[in-house]
Amino acid sequence: MNIQKEQVLESNKKSLKNHEESYDFLANKLSKQGHDVSGIISKLSEFQVAIPSWALGAGGTRFGRFSFYGEPSSLEQKIEDIGVLHSLTQTAGAVSLHIPWDIPSDYNAIKEKADALGIKFDAVNSNTFQDQQGAEESYKYGSLSNTSKAVREQAIQHNLDVIKIGDKLGSKALTVWLADGSCFPGQNNFQTAFQNTQDSLIDIYKGLPDDWKMLVEYKPYEPNFYSTVIQDWGASLMLANGCGDKAYTLVDLGHHLPNSNIEQIVSILQLKGKLGGFHFNDSKYGDDDLTVGSIKPYALFLIFNELVYGMQNNPQNPDLAWMIDASHNVKDPLEDLIQSLEAIQEAYAKALLIDQNALKAAQLDNDVVKCQEILQGAYRTDVRPLLEKARLSTGGALSPIQAYRSLDIRNSLISERGKNTVATGL
Repeated sequence: MNIQKEQVLESNKKSLKNHEESYDFLANKLSKQGHDVSGIISKLSEFQVAIPSWALGAGGTRFGRFSFYGEPSSLEQKIEDIGVLHSLTQTAGAVSLHIPWDIPSDYNAIKEKADALGIKFDAVNSNTFQDQQGAEESYKYGSLSNTSKAVREQAIQHNLDVIKIGDKLGSKALTVWLADGSCFPGQNNFQTAFQNTQDSLIDIYKGLPDDWKMLVEYKPYEPNFYSTVIQDWGASLMLANGCGDKAYTLVDLGHHLPNSNIEQIVSILQLKGKLGGFHFNDSKYGDDDLTVGSIKPYALFLIFNELVYGMQNNPQNPDLAWMIDASHNVKDPLEDLIQSLEAIQEAYAKALLIDQNALKAAQLDNDVVKCQEILQGAYRTDVRPLLEKARLSTGGALSPIQAYRSLDIRNSLISERGKNTVATGL
């Protein structure tokens, strides 16, 4: 399904006058405060977030999965769904493929379809947390960390194969997330597991093209609950440093123990030039994979404060890979992704309103109250008119959710694909 520009323009007509009034009021207020409003609009328009290929279908729980029907049953249809998101939001201009769930059958055709929709191929993701059909070895007791050399070699080769697939599509990064760990004390030797992982990652790193990055993800628990081999950002950073200059840490918002100071982690990694990418989601208890900004929007804002500071002051850190990593258990997946994209842009816009010079001065004066006032002043600003203006300037919808529903997109997808299609993925 393709959304025509005329359809988006038509959906904007009803809200255009209200938008113009709201935007003019906010832009005038911000300009008087010394903000470069057009510069902020430009940055919002340029900010793109990758959609993971596994996120276009309904998620699931340990006890069940409930479809929203009309799910994309092929990679081609997934690209089309991302095209729908991008047409409405103008911020979903990339796809992150998961292998082997989404291996193209025709590389040229997939590239042409993505290009026609304005979609680029972001980082490719390997999968050694599941046994694949026909595989000789099992990952039941780990992959890159396994005590068996044969299992480790199979996992290494899979990652090398993923690199080759991504290279054909124009991707420039490999994301490695491991489920490796142990459920019981004494099950693993911690040092052996970590060293095996380091050695395996080095072998994968050797297969990276010169202009590629390796992104090493971490997670404190699940599916193993006693220990995880790459359990935190420190372990990820050590492994990345052990591989070389093209290896970086990847931060997933859900991959932290409760109340972790994620913004501090982000800041230090940027200072060291080792923050490679970001997976957006939200959580109440753990890795809940909820809609971005639905539970802790202020925490997201504080993270973006550090990201904006780092992008302005840490040239030693490369451009970041941005991706949503959520599970849509009770929402229409496309509506959920639209809400996440909106929340990300909102947090980014508010962070751009922070007067970093004034904040620095207050910090040097130890004026704690003023520091808080500067941050919360930006956070309390309703920046939605700025987001609307950014979308409008690039041909997007003033209200993507409203447009999605008025165009009856889900029912159109059901008519095209039927009710029994199931997207590949978890």
